Amino acid sequence: MIGAGLGGLRTVEQLRSAGFKGSISLVGAEPHAPYDRPPLSKQVLTGAWTPERVMLRDADALAALRVSTRFGVPAVALREDAVEFADGTALTADAFVIATGAEARTVPGQPKEVHTLRTLDDSLSLRSALHGANSLLVVGGGFIGAEVASGAVDQGLRVTVLEALPVPCERALGPEAGVLCGRLITEGGADLRLGAKLTRFVSANTVELADGERLTADVVLVGIGAAPALDWLAGSGVVVTNGIACDTSGRVLGLPGVWAIGDVAAWKDPLRGGHFRYEHWTSATDQAAVVARDIVGTEPPPRTVPYFWSDQFGLKIQGIGRPDLADSVLPLKGEGLAGGAIKGTVTGYFARERLVGVVGFGAAQWVARYRALVAQNAGRAEVLALE
Repeated sequence: MIGAGLGGLRTVEQLRSAGFKGSISLVGAEPHAPYDRPPLSKQVLTGAWTPERVMLRDADALAALRVSTRFGVPAVALREDAVEFADGTALTADAFVIATGAEARTVPGQPKEVHTLRTLDDSLSLRSALHGANSLLVVGGGFIGAEVASGAVDQGLRVTVLEALPVPCERALGPEAGVLCGRLITEGGADLRLGAKLTRFVSANTVELADGERLTADVVLVGIGAAPALDWLAGSGVVVTNGIACDTSGRVLGLPGVWAIGDVAAWKDPLRGGHFRYEHWTSATDQAAVVARDIVGTEPPPRTVPYFWSDQFGLKIQGIGRPDLADSVLPLKGEGLAGGAIKGTVTGYFARERLVGVVGFGAAQWVARYRALVAQNAGRAEVLALE
């Protein structure tokens, strides 16, 4: 198992659950045992949780899985029958699963003192910087940027969020729901600048925008997404299209005996064609179950409905299904899309009159009720009739 994050650990667990009796090695670049990432921008960042609380399995639990572990050792090359590591060692196996994840994107010329948030160490470093600070500048208005902004506002900091697009979270949720994300940020007490094009960093605390304006803050965070960690695979023959190209079972194209899951993997999408990465927390877990059973040679698990969430400014945003497939969006519940209260708003995403996704803002009960309709790709009339 190359990568000891959520995807790598879940694959180990699923292999044992599927009856795999052979030896398993779990090797990760970070010095930590597998941990949960979503709390890094929430409970860990604010100090509500200690780092130990996000650990997914301690040493005893890993030993119970009969897995050999090595942490703090990055992979540097993949050969035909072995993976090579930075310490000069190599590991051979009958099957390899790549789960090395993604790395935080940066802005050209970004000073090293500017923060990103991808790892536990990133979260602890940012938490330390925010302690005693008066202001925070966030570059990027996606889920990570908004979650950090939310926590910083709660701690009394003056927060400015720069978003290059017309609305935040547009790529994930579309422009309609993105407007609601923007309202959450502004109504939550942060200064949101939309269409803000960052030209350069003047210093680690000052940025310059395309219109010449300069903004300064005690702490600066760049939260503009993540890119798959692929440099170590150069020369391996891996097909890369914004991730490691895989079939619908996670098998890496052109490399027998190799699978890939999680943020680094671009699985073939039978609905859209082509290969796509799915960066949500639940995707790694779902893919691990598929890969484990493919390795063992048993029936694949039942198809799941994708799920993602974000906690920000006192609301939980929840999404199910595939909003990216939609050609139209309709309000299902609440008044948020009409300018009313955001809480309780539910939006439906339709492709050719069939429901492919739902996003709710503080509407957990409704999101749960729509799950079966998303799984069935229910027609518009049936969806609108749900009471």
